[in-house]
Amino acid sequence: MNHLKVGTHRNNAASCWLLKLSFLWLLSQSPCRASAVWTAYMNISFHVGNRVLSELGETGVFGRSSALKRVVGVIVPPEGKIQNACHPNSSFNRSKTSEAWLALVERGGCTFTQKIKVATEKGASGVIIYNFPGTGNQVFPMSHQPFEDTVVVMIGNLKGTEILHLIRKGVRVTVMIEVGRRHIIWMNHYFVSFVIVTTATLAYFIFYHIRRLWVARIQNRRWQRLTVDLKKAFGQLQLRVLKEGDVEVNPNGDSCVVCFELYKPNDIVRILTCKHFFHKNCIDPWILAHGTCPMCKCDILKALGIKVDIENGTEPLQVLMSNELPGTLLASEEGTNHDLPPAERDDKVTHLEEEEQQTSQAYNQPNSVAEVHPSPRQHDL
Repeated sequence: MNHLKVGTHRNNAASCWLLKLSFLWLLSQSPCRASAVWTAYMNISFHVGNRVLSELGETGVFGRSSALKRVVGVIVPPEGKIQNACHPNSSFNRSKTSEAWLALVERGGCTFTQKIKVATEKGASGVIIYNFPGTGNQVFPMSHQPFEDTVVVMIGNLKGTEILHLIRKGVRVTVMIEVGRRHIIWMNHYFVSFVIVTTATLAYFIFYHIRRLWVARIQNRRWQRLTVDLKKAFGQLQLRVLKEGDVEVNPNGDSCVVCFELYKPNDIVRILTCKHFFHKNCIDPWILAHGTCPMCKCDILKALGIKVDIENGTEPLQVLMSNELPGTLLASEEGTNHDLPPAERDDKVTHLEEEEQQTSQAYNQPNSVAEVHPSPRQHDL
């Protein structure tokens, strides 16, 4: 039982330490900083003959380093089939008037900074970048170098290609961009991944900690029941003190098959259910370790109604019973107390006999007898 308590304490300490370490690591990390993202309200006007059609919506998002201001102008795409404006010589078919204009550029081919630089060098007041094909109207805040007084907005691919087709058909398209709503982004994908891994780790250690406590509790209850059963069982086994004149202490008498020492006066022997007897300090650890008689292999614990997994619990069982049953010794201590002075041994034997009798009476064992003789060579005291 002491082994169980120590093992449980160590496991609990390790689990608590890991939980504290994970929590401190979570607090010490700063995988991202809170950043603000601004949406863009866009009022797009289509001039068809004498008619003007307009469309208003929160369809864009400002770049992270964009100027946040209102801008109005004609939308102008790059000339040619390539619409990404990555080449420094890219040209825009704008009117010769001093009217403000905004470049409509396709995403890809180069960095956002390169596209914005080419457009601003050509005189654009702002740059509208539409997303890759197949992304629908998905947008995100672009990262780029700041350009003074230049508005940079991203719109979806569907909206961008729709404006481009109208312009190629000769429709004059103007746009008024206004600053929309401010959104705070506290997490990015790195932080989300960190939170997922940390949560999974904490959940694992919490589960492990709870499971260890549950197993330890079940094991503790099992040891308690086993202790009671073994006390009851050992109370049924007869103790005898050998005296001068007994046949067993004769120089030609038998010896203990566990320690191979001859029996001497004042030796305490325990008589098993199979009528064989041995030194008490020899046979008690043997029974706890093997469960059988050393001579006839009779299953002593089974005969006493005790079921113990000897193979999996030898050492813990001996330690348990050395703490719970008075006088039960470990196998390493066999034979160390056979030569005690007679006075001390008499006191110890008297104490043991009284305790064994009290234990037997407590469990109402009517089958205990005063003396059991292991062989015809033994006689009553």
